[in-house]
Amino acid sequence: METAELFVAGRLDNFSRLAERLATVDAFPEKSPIRLLEGFRAPSLADKKRGTENPDNYATPGLFEVGLHLPLRDRAAIEQAFSEYAEVCGAIADFDRRIKIGGLLFVPVRIGDGEVDDLAKFSFLRVLRPMPQLRIFHPIERSAVATGVSLPPLPEEGPLDDSIRMAIFDGGLPPSGPLKEWADSYDADGVGLTVDRYLQHGHMVTSAALFGPLTPGQPVPTPFCSIDHYRVMGGTQDDPYVLYNTLRRIWGILSKTPYDFVNLSLGPALPIADDEVHPWTAILDELLSKGKMLLTVAAGNNGDLDRESGNARVQIPSDCVNALAVGSADSRRSDWERASYSAIGPGRSPGLVKPDILSFGGSAVEPFMFAPMSSKASPLTASGTSFAAPAALRMAAGIRAHFGDHLTPLGLKALLVHCAETAKVPLEEVGWGRIPNDIEKFVVCEQNSVRILYQGEIDPGQSVRMPIPLPDGIDSGMVTIGATYCISSPVDARTPSTYTGSAIEPFFRPHAKKMATDGSTHAAPKSFFQVGDYVPESDLRRGAHKWETTKHKTKKLRASSLFRPVFDVRHLSRIEQLAGNEADTVEYALVITIKTSQESDIYNKVVRTYADRLEILQPQIEVPIAIRP
Repeated sequence: METAELFVAGRLDNFSRLAERLATVDAFPEKSPIRLLEGFRAPSLADKKRGTENPDNYATPGLFEVGLHLPLRDRAAIEQAFSEYAEVCGAIADFDRRIKIGGLLFVPVRIGDGEVDDLAKFSFLRVLRPMPQLRIFHPIERSAVATGVSLPPLPEEGPLDDSIRMAIFDGGLPPSGPLKEWADSYDADGVGLTVDRYLQHGHMVTSAALFGPLTPGQPVPTPFCSIDHYRVMGGTQDDPYVLYNTLRRIWGILSKTPYDFVNLSLGPALPIADDEVHPWTAILDELLSKGKMLLTVAAGNNGDLDRESGNARVQIPSDCVNALAVGSADSRRSDWERASYSAIGPGRSPGLVKPDILSFGGSAVEPFMFAPMSSKASPLTASGTSFAAPAALRMAAGIRAHFGDHLTPLGLKALLVHCAETAKVPLEEVGWGRIPNDIEKFVVCEQNSVRILYQGEIDPGQSVRMPIPLPDGIDSGMVTIGATYCISSPVDARTPSTYTGSAIEPFFRPHAKKMATDGSTHAAPKSFFQVGDYVPESDLRRGAHKWETTKHKTKKLRASSLFRPVFDVRHLSRIEQLAGNEADTVEYALVITIKTSQESDIYNKVVRTYADRLEILQPQIEVPIAIRP
């Protein structure tokens, strides 16, 4: 069985004494915690080296990314020791570009292939891998001009809600392009010269965030919000440090400038690994851990690569547990499938369901169409998760524009997952499903149904009761309950298997008159989020499923089995369980949908019955929607 690993540092003579004592019978008392340890070993070179088998595949020969353990004690001494040891090995560690996150430090190192093994022997070295490339484009994303196709003119009015703040980090925008009415372009520090194909990619990503996929013959919709587009990619094709420089630019902007919505359609050209967390993922997750920002990340266009090797898995940083990883659906029609190029899961546990959702990203048969790059040019078409991600973020911005700032970024994330359309394929293919193409699916309740959103903050160890507002008198037929919860969580990049520091544990209590025991004050709980639906047996045994930041489930129940049902939600914190540590309050969101087979007036009944406890979300800005009979 897989277990958690603890990295322990100490003097060699102390390890020797420990080994001697372990060999002695009854050396430790019966209740000693050391009896729970299964084994000891020193990390080998094979443990530390990743992807070094074939130097011909290195993006930049001689350039590696090194991760060091950096505990609070002796940090400066460890950095100095590694710098000196690297020099002895004939290597140069570029500490000017180092990235610190949690108890780890990542630094680029230049070294010859023959000295890699010597460098990996450094005691505090955790991982060494060839410096990855920045995934900017993929052949599937190559754009084409839609010759002979014309679109109606772009709208003349400004955004529907200019109070919403959205940022896109990409290749920039043409200075005189047609999107300047709604998008301002900024150059990040040190980004270098503009590159035409990067500008085209930035234009298409921004068009997707403003308008979604365009359709010939149909009016171009008015953007929900304006966009700050940051050019973080420039004349960097030959920059061996582009991965570190780009991340530092993004982090520098987001750590100082608050945004409601952010999109990333770039990242390392590296599929996720189960036993390591990349600095791109860890830094972004830390920025998102307060729940004040919704980040969509393109899952990657490597889904048609070899699955057995893991090369088809979602690419960094779409393994962020606090972000929304978006893959591509091949069509806007009802008979959609995962686009063949769209990266697949599973993600790392915790964070097993990746991508989180799919959005239309285009295919060879049905490409994604964008606004032209100039008033006299033809529209562009392309396909890729780069465009599915901003299109999904546009939907979240539309919901916010419609309902105002009542909805938190985490509440919007939960709504996107909750309203996703499922398919009869494994979760690793499509995540929680494809989000609807029309905003009315999010803001209008279906017939015979009502949707409720709970959101707020919850302290460690605190429990909150959230009623499932089923009105009295509905006691026949079937009731379908769908529930989705999300939580923002602190993270620890040192321990991938225990990466998330917080989780929500929900207890579903379907019948208020059926007590757990004779003397109990609480109704008996029943399973709702059955973890066995998508979690491997090994995860079930070690309880990792409990630490997922997003869960979704729909159950069909007899109305007679329900009476004033509730979810009791408790905040679990790993940090709180450590002596002397205080955990932070975290953001949560829970979306519940109730649908009945017989009661057509359930929405109004809920409004009347729970008027003193639930607030009706009133539209703040009229968003064009089509109400269908």
